[in-house]
Amino acid sequence: MLATPAYDIALILDKGQRDTQEDAIAARMFDSVNAGYVVVADGMGGHAAGEVASELVISAWRSALDAELESATPSETALIDALPLAAIQANAAISNHCEEQGGNFNMGSTLMGVLLLGQRVYWISIGDSPLYLFRDGVLHQINEDHSMAPVIDAQVAEGILTEAEALAHPDRNQLTSVVMGAAIPKVDCPEEPLDLATSDVLVLGSDGLQYLSDPEIQTILQNNEDALARDIADALLQALQAKGDPDQDNASIGVVKLTRN
Repeated sequence: MLATPAYDIALILDKGQRDTQEDAIAARMFDSVNAGYVVVADGMGGHAAGEVASELVISAWRSALDAELESATPSETALIDALPLAAIQANAAISNHCEEQGGNFNMGSTLMGVLLLGQRVYWISIGDSPLYLFRDGVLHQINEDHSMAPVIDAQVAEGILTEAEALAHPDRNQLTSVVMGAAIPKVDCPEEPLDLATSDVLVLGSDGLQYLSDPEIQTILQNNEDALARDIADALLQALQAKGDPDQDNASIGVVKLTRN
């Protein structure tokens, strides 16, 4: 009989070169039911707005998921349904907060959350916070990017833009979906889970992690694939800091590996 999977998880939150921290990241494990989660929220709206939005998203996520995972006999169907429920509750919380502030007060946040059930991974993603799978030496972003970046990159493939023009495009980071108290245009929440192998590495991040290119992230993971999650997360942060980009955004990094007892 195979041993019960356990999770090796590490989280890092870094302010980068910004004056305030508008990212939030959290994780919790429930050993009794062999389950857990990691969630990242990248707030926007500036001081006293973006940081509030991201915390409202994390709070809504915890409220929806913890209620199920803390029960004596968690329902798998209810757990999976809790992902979109968390998004709905986060959206409502942000809407209520904006209404309380009055005027034209606006704020929003991305949501990137994974639910770990044994070796299976379910996720929900709204915005541009990436979810990477590193498998067999190759890095893949497995969630949808709800920004203009994929549209602009498609123009490179069509020969309309050069790669340099695409990377410097002023609309590249414009979001096409976000949690901001209004209708959410796009939600990435697959019904079928991802099955993790013990050699896989999951990396969640805010878009501040993407000041490293995908090839750079892949190389770091190739050089550290047998390392603990905390060492992989630290290697990613050190690489970001070594770049010394004066515009470095807040960066959240979550690393998940599967271990066996």
